[in-house]
Amino acid sequence: MMLPNGWEMVVGLEVHTELKTKTKLFCGCANEFGSAPNSQVCPICLGLPGSMPVLNERAVELAMAIGFALNCTIQDSTFHRKNYFYPDMPKDYQVSQYDLPINARGYLDLPDGSRVSIERAHMEEDTGKTTHLGTSGRIHGADRSLVDYNRSGVPLVEIVSGPDIRNPQQARDYVAELRSILVAIGASDGRMEEGSLRVDANVSVHKPDTPFGTRCEIKNLNSLRSLTRAIEYEALRQIDVLEDGGSIRQETRHWDEDRGETSTLRVKEEAEDYRYFREPDLVDLAPDQAWKDRVLAGLPKLPAQRRRDLEALLTNPTDAQRDGVTTVVDLDLDLYVEGVAQAHGDVALAVARAANELAAANEKLANLSVANFVTTVAMEQSGQLSATQAKTVLGELLEKGGDPASVAKAKGFEQLSTDSLSATVGELITANPDEWQRFKDGDDKLAQFFIGLVMKATKGQANGKAVIAELQSRR
Repeated sequence: MMLPNGWEMVVGLEVHTELKTKTKLFCGCANEFGSAPNSQVCPICLGLPGSMPVLNERAVELAMAIGFALNCTIQDSTFHRKNYFYPDMPKDYQVSQYDLPINARGYLDLPDGSRVSIERAHMEEDTGKTTHLGTSGRIHGADRSLVDYNRSGVPLVEIVSGPDIRNPQQARDYVAELRSILVAIGASDGRMEEGSLRVDANVSVHKPDTPFGTRCEIKNLNSLRSLTRAIEYEALRQIDVLEDGGSIRQETRHWDEDRGETSTLRVKEEAEDYRYFREPDLVDLAPDQAWKDRVLAGLPKLPAQRRRDLEALLTNPTDAQRDGVTTVVDLDLDLYVEGVAQAHGDVALAVARAANELAAANEKLANLSVANFVTTVAMEQSGQLSATQAKTVLGELLEKGGDPASVAKAKGFEQLSTDSLSATVGELITANPDEWQRFKDGDDKLAQFFIGLVMKATKGQANGKAVIAELQSRR
């Protein structure tokens, strides 16, 4: 995105990811999405007098795993009380980490080769969820509001980037890559639509060689589409204000997806407004080296390395094949493609089938073994199945399971004999002399014309590659 009149945007992102633990950060209440409102609460997460928090060990391990995956320094840390008075926090404060976060000074490399710094990735507890009842869906104009405290106390890690992002697409790529890492290491399910991954975008504009402008924070963006649209709108809004002689006020803004615009939510708080002080009911968090080593050793191969490994199996990969590899890795389909490679099959074909047919039915993968995927790809590669037939066979295997050869036979996909195919091609050439002459004269586009005729005549039993070979032999 190019901004008008030489303006540049500066974006920093705060990504809040709920950790994939069984229980909340400081109590034994279940960490589950979708339960009846206020059914997963206790005196601790409601902040009742006399209740005492106990830190969730698994949450600490996942927080350290995030730090290692983002090339951070894992350090001793402390918890603070962040004081604010909103109804979604029954204690009137949030337990968070302030000046000593568990993870600091990291970075994330994006697929385009750019690097975004990570200032910190600290632990904190989530807030409850407020639902405003009324036509607007917001507090302004609401008839009444309801609060569900099930989410209150769920473990979070807030990942704060440096102000290194310069356009909406880079912001989208950053969140997409970060999300893939969080899912891969088992720290989060990454479901933005359920709120387990939420993004706040800090946006400002300036002219080159001038200081950064005043930033505005856009809260709780819950899709990649919303993220890119909100950043673009906010940058253009600030430019309009500045070019009209106005100034930008530091504030928190709300993104309205339907209207496609941001609006003032509240004047931006500074750190001193939260009156941070050390949480007196929790000791310092100081993981020893042995614990850190165990967490590091347990990390799986990260998505970037998995993409590199799959691309290395391809010969001169195209952009489309790279996109396919990204889809394969994002959906954890690597084993299917690696199975074809180990069988010395067509890896490019395997990537295409995995990124399309398997991706489209990802929830049915339990019905398809790696071996049966390898066999189906081999049948297409050898000409036993056409591309259309192979897709049909994979669809049947994903739906009901079974053996590829048996499914193909049941569908009537036996390959035509060479004599039968030759006879069919000969009849169609005789019936279409003008098109045949143009093909012989070098109009290669007509190959598809004859393939279509052959497929129709054979009810889809012919193989496209075999048809082309037959046409070329007669040319």
